[in-house]
Amino acid sequence: MKRRKFILASAAGLPFLTTGFAWGQNRAKGFKAKAGEGRLHGHILLKGVNANLIDVKVSGKDTNGALAIFEQTSQSQGRGTPLHVHPLQDEVFYVLEGNYFFQVGEDKFRLAAGDSIFLPRKVPHSWIQLSERGKMTVTLQPAGKLEEFFVAMAALDHTPTAEELARLFAAHEMQVLGPPVTPD
Repeated sequence: MKRRKFILASAAGLPFLTTGFAWGQNRAKGFKAKAGEGRLHGHILLKGVNANLIDVKVSGKDTNGALAIFEQTSQSQGRGTPLHVHPLQDEVFYVLEGNYFFQVGEDKFRLAAGDSIFLPRKVPHSWIQLSERGKMTVTLQPAGKLEEFFVAMAALDHTPTAEELARLFAAHEMQVLGPPVTPD
């Protein structure tokens, strides 16, 4: 009976060991992400969905995929993302400046500077930029492949068709479900 309790107790602790291991691999030193700069790719200028600028502040490579943080400078008034879903990641947006309209599931929200919104994994969502300019931080947990998606979108030499966009989303762990949200 003692052996069984030992084995069960050991097995119960395994998730904590693997989580600590995953976080600890690349965290020997802290780092600073400078204002107005992207750490790994410089400024990533998106093409296709919108013409926004993405700066990687914390890469999934920094956290062994545990999370990623981006700063998005929004330069595309009236444009946003198609309705889509992340099956594996939660997202948090924090608005630094400007105004946005989000749809999360069936719920709709207007966000302004200082507001934040949580988008759970597996819940369809879309957003559109209402103001002329804006800025948000975007946090993904776990990191997934969004950083690679941004790099792929920046590398395009043309505006992608709806089919190309759907393939790009799918290749980066997302699924397009429909057109962008329309503000109420």
